[in-house]
Amino acid sequence: MARTDAIEPIRVILAEDHALVREGTRRILEATGDIVVVAEAADGEEAVLAVSLNQPDVAIIDIGMPGINGIEATRRIKENSPQVSVLILTMHDDEQFIFAVIEAGAAGYLLKDVDGTQLIDAVKALRAGESVLHPAVAQKVLARLASGEEGQRRSDVEESLTDRELEVLQFAASGMANKEIGERLGVSVRTVEAHLSHVFRKLDVGSRTEAILHGLRQGWFTVEELEPWP
Repeated sequence: MARTDAIEPIRVILAEDHALVREGTRRILEATGDIVVVAEAADGEEAVLAVSLNQPDVAIIDIGMPGINGIEATRRIKENSPQVSVLILTMHDDEQFIFAVIEAGAAGYLLKDVDGTQLIDAVKALRAGESVLHPAVAQKVLARLASGEEGQRRSDVEESLTDRELEVLQFAASGMANKEIGERLGVSVRTVEAHLSHVFRKLDVGSRTEAILHGLRQGWFTVEELEPWP
């Protein structure tokens, strides 16, 4: 009798303009047996089209691609397919790129010095609704926010979030996974996901990472109050 409890593989779009890098990345991802690359793209336009046609779970996007860059491609992907998680995989760690792509809706940002295991873990984390930031990127984000460059002020939006939603967002900002948040609050993972979904809708953001940055900017919690990001 065929098994009915098999877990569906994570469907990924891979957008990278260097064919050799794409091939190597694809092999790393698919070697796990848990991930399948359903389409590849060599530029930003192809990436947006590939996502539209295939509706993957995760889109891995490089920033420096011909035509529209990874930032604009991310923005278009999130506008057309908000349920798709975008993971930036790039050599660039400049703040202007980091903040621009997070504002565009990327849920993760990794540098190309990560190893295969870290990339696989990141894809799985995004599939589970988590956010992923390379440690060097996370340090830049927190340093910039701590310096006050992004501005920290409270807004009327805070009033529209419930106490529980704010609590879940702060736990998320501290680096806790949805399962850990659920255990801390004594609720199911689905309940945590529902709270985060409501937060995203109310804040008009497309990812956990973007919601966390919004909360920090608005002063709902401070960098000093949070545990280090993973």
